[in-house]
Amino acid sequence: MKRFFSMILVLLGLYYSVIAQEVSRKEVEKISWFKEARFGMFVHWGLYSILGGTYNGRTMPDTALANGKSWYAEWIQQRLEIPNNEYQALVEKFNPSRFNADEWIKEAKNAGMKYFVITAKHHDGFALWDSNVSNYDIAATPLRGRDILGELVDACKKYGLKYGFYYSHWQDWEHPNGAIPYWKPARKSRDFEKYWKEKSLPQVQELIERYDPDLLWFDTWDEEAKELITPARRDELIHLVRKLSSKCLINGRIAMHDPGNEIDFLEMMDNAYPKQLLDKPWQTPATMNHTWAWHSKDFNWKSSGQMLRYLVSNASKGGNYLLNIGPKPDGTLPLPAIRRLREMGAWMLTHGEAVYATQPLRDVPTNKGVVLTQKRIEGGQIIYAHILDELPDNTLKLAIAKDKVQNCQLVETGEMRNVKSDGNKGVTISLPEKDPYDNAIRVLKLYVKE
Repeated sequence: MKRFFSMILVLLGLYYSVIAQEVSRKEVEKISWFKEARFGMFVHWGLYSILGGTYNGRTMPDTALANGKSWYAEWIQQRLEIPNNEYQALVEKFNPSRFNADEWIKEAKNAGMKYFVITAKHHDGFALWDSNVSNYDIAATPLRGRDILGELVDACKKYGLKYGFYYSHWQDWEHPNGAIPYWKPARKSRDFEKYWKEKSLPQVQELIERYDPDLLWFDTWDEEAKELITPARRDELIHLVRKLSSKCLINGRIAMHDPGNEIDFLEMMDNAYPKQLLDKPWQTPATMNHTWAWHSKDFNWKSSGQMLRYLVSNASKGGNYLLNIGPKPDGTLPLPAIRRLREMGAWMLTHGEAVYATQPLRDVPTNKGVVLTQKRIEGGQIIYAHILDELPDNTLKLAIAKDKVQNCQLVETGEMRNVKSDGNKGVTISLPEKDPYDNAIRVLKLYVKE
């Protein structure tokens, strides 16, 4: 009898071991696309887009108001102190007659982006879909009867992009118990619970059941959410997502003060770029100018070259770059944004192999202004050296033994480059002279054997 029970225990142990391995394999597969993608499009679009950063003669940032010093046009309701009834009346004016989901996603695809995230509901509480939970939604606008999110999901599927939704689970300025900015009296937890049960959790469920997203982008920052997004509420929301979807990823800003261990990837603060490698997958949400939503007076556009340098620097540390656009109220993308997307897309067309599905390369000293990515291959590795700045004597230095380097070439043209020993357990590689006015990132590709 003892032998029988021992066999049962052994078989049970083997069974649970197999189950655990299968769960682990599925978890790895679930996050793999995100780790390989490196580049995504973020979109902030809603009622705030109608105002474009200006209300009643005031334009953000407005230092004459106590809390008006901000470029973030999606915060205009609070920053410029718009009465709730006036702001919420904007639903009657939200009529983006030129919105075309196919055009948006095609621009993302051509830019080399692999996934798309849009503000399904931002802090103002307005939902970009016809919600059964709230009447403050797309069905209250002249666009009633049209499924904006559904059209974008269909376009993502057409062009092969993963897709997800930003959902403000904490702040909600329309619901009487949703969280509000720090300069106003804080909500009590028992009151916030009403919003949590009545709107936040049910709308997250709606988004998953209707659109089956690949990720959900939740939003908190610093310590402000600590009293309301408790570990219990954080875990309740995570459990809801896991129950409804086996594929949907969850970001760390679900509770930035304490994300726990059950999230799928870390989310940096706005336009924040870590200097070191992180254990979990991660990304930087970033703006093209100062604002996230459309701001008609924000002319502070970053260059495509600068943004590409953020992208490859993140990739060299194992991170992604989620680059934002604020569409106009008519549904079109701003021309300065389109120009930059197409410039970035041209570079990604010729250099994408050095970014997508790459891993960081540790402990290989090189020049300042150079970042490295790699891919493992049979018998060795491919090292990509991204040259962000001008190099002294136009020469790259790498701490790799000369006899391990099989060949080296420029990624864009395939031009072979000579690899010389530097006499100190490293190599030097001279680059061709740059054409005048060309500030593109040049990438060298080295085949290195074990």
